Amino acid sequence: MSSELFHDINNFDDFGNPLIIAGPCSAESREQVLTTALELKKYGIKIFRAGLWKPRTMPCSFEGVGELGLDWLIEAKKQTSMLIATEVATSTHVEASLKAGIDILWIGARTVTNPFAMQEIADALTSNPDVIVFVKNPINPDIELWIGALMRVYNAGIRKIGAIHRGFSTYGNHLYRNSPQWNIPIELHRRIPHLPILCDPSHMGGKREYIPTLSQSALDMGFNGLFIESHCNPDNALSDKQQQITPQQLNSIINSLVIRDKSFATTELNLLRELIDQCDNELLEVLDRRMNISRQIGTLKKNHKLQVVQTDRYDSILNKMIEQGDKHQLAPTFIKKVMSAIHEESVRQQIQILNNNENNE
Repeated sequence: MSSELFHDINNFDDFGNPLIIAGPCSAESREQVLTTALELKKYGIKIFRAGLWKPRTMPCSFEGVGELGLDWLIEAKKQTSMLIATEVATSTHVEASLKAGIDILWIGARTVTNPFAMQEIADALTSNPDVIVFVKNPINPDIELWIGALMRVYNAGIRKIGAIHRGFSTYGNHLYRNSPQWNIPIELHRRIPHLPILCDPSHMGGKREYIPTLSQSALDMGFNGLFIESHCNPDNALSDKQQQITPQQLNSIINSLVIRDKSFATTELNLLRELIDQCDNELLEVLDRRMNISRQIGTLKKNHKLQVVQTDRYDSILNKMIEQGDKHQLAPTFIKKVMSAIHEESVRQQIQILNNNENNE
């Protein structure tokens, strides 16, 4: 998809580099909202966030205070002069938030997954094209679904648009609550270079101890900022307490972050990049030779009526390459991904040869 569609969206440079949006997972009480907001303001945070409508997995969980919390957020804005943000999942949420004077809306992963819900929200947004809207990635790693959600917001007349990467849901036990799969937001940035992208290390990690590492990783990859859950008393929070940090802890993390230059380049760096380009060209030449051999094998399999996929042969190759890759400091997961992609393309080309031969008979 061409990035020209989003050529006129606004950036958020005025909010700082990196842009930090922080506040509790949920607005729980007036006192909690104001206390957290005032503490965050003390540490220089310019945008305060709090969820009012919480889409929870189990109905017995705390699902937010709803519209009651809008007054608390507006009061926090008056006392701190910070911009305020909340999550919306329906047109009713949008209408209530805009009427109350909320500055920033974000659309959560569960909602982004549903195009009908996204369109409903987009239609409601047309009443205020000046509002700032952030769109989180969908639950599953589908970049087209993510871009589609951004397009719906854009088509509603919104030009202050940003994306939030919070990782993708996985089944089973993993280190992080949501798999980062950094390749997805990197591809989003490649397609839409001027789209601001924030990282949500709170939901990605699922535990507060992972926030510093994930935050630094995001900034190292060129993210524009962070979307972090901060609570005045996180251990007693009504939702996601394991992944929330105090404003003081947030300040410590921010001060420890290394902000890297995105444009600086030296003669040595340029020379190394030229070597990378040469390696890439060599890789393509090797892959071309490999696929040529695969096509010859495809012809032999056709002539001898052999099935295309030979599982034992592929397992042997994969195990050998993992063992050799370890000697070259290449992770097994990386080798598996590379070999899987190569094998998939080899199979595709062989099947194409078989199909072409059959069509010509």
